[in-house]
Amino acid sequence: MRSIGTTDLSVFPISLGTNVFGWTADKETSFAVLDAYVEGGGNFLDTADVYPYWATGESTSETIIGEWMAERGNRESLVLATKVGMLEGLKGLAPATIKTAVEDSLRRLRTDYIDLYWAHVDDHDTPLVETLTAFDALVKEGKVRYVGASNHGAARLAEALKVSDDEGLVRYVALQQPYNLVERDYEGDLRDVVAREGLTSTPYFGLARGFLTGKYAPGVTVDSPRAGMAATYLETERGPKTLEALAKVAAGHEAAPAAVALAWLAAQPTVTAPIASARNVEQLRPLMEASALTLSAEELSLLDEASSL
Repeated sequence: MRSIGTTDLSVFPISLGTNVFGWTADKETSFAVLDAYVEGGGNFLDTADVYPYWATGESTSETIIGEWMAERGNRESLVLATKVGMLEGLKGLAPATIKTAVEDSLRRLRTDYIDLYWAHVDDHDTPLVETLTAFDALVKEGKVRYVGASNHGAARLAEALKVSDDEGLVRYVALQQPYNLVERDYEGDLRDVVAREGLTSTPYFGLARGFLTGKYAPGVTVDSPRAGMAATYLETERGPKTLEALAKVAAGHEAAPAAVALAWLAAQPTVTAPIASARNVEQLRPLMEASALTLSAEELSLLDEASSL
């Protein structure tokens, strides 16, 4: 288990992303994935009110998770994270939006508290002090334990933390942003802010939309709604080089490339738990494998060099 920032939230090294629930995974399959994740030792669920609204027109992921927790009676053993700011009709981080959105999420999730509530996107139209005051109220009311910042740049994250300190308001404890072997922009000012301020990261797109599973190759057709985006990595110089290095390290461990990619990510400075999703139990296996996989310094270096710009 690992800690999120300086909080008392102790989480499994791989967070289960649930944006596919109700989209490419129906309710029964979603329940099976959740069961397998928990049975394997997992406890950190990542969802959002907008998952997968683009496909279903509803906040289906939260609803499925809420029904599953109610049937299993396991809410207290989980670290549950959801987000506000991107759902149609509830976009942005205005206080009224946050207040409405959290009540809706609590109802769908069938719980009276959220462990980690994310500002899903930065909102430049709402003063930071207003957003943070709204989050602070939720923490004081016991509806939210901690808050995090998702998709925030370095300057805005630093500014938000300063506002919290100056005004005595709740502070963001973690950052969520894209990060993987072929998308390494995080390794700069943003990571510096996270490290300096005592935050940690739970990055998404840890498998680069499936590209780092190893199933993509020139001329290969992949059955996935993300196939088009993932295949674009093959057009870069480092994409194929990274796949080659992944395959080499994976062979040495008799592990799946996806497990190696997530293990590399989990070993990076400031990272607590990469987020990865699975639309069936078979896809979940390499994710769970990553939680127990430790890469050597030489293997980490090989992957670093292959994926560097």
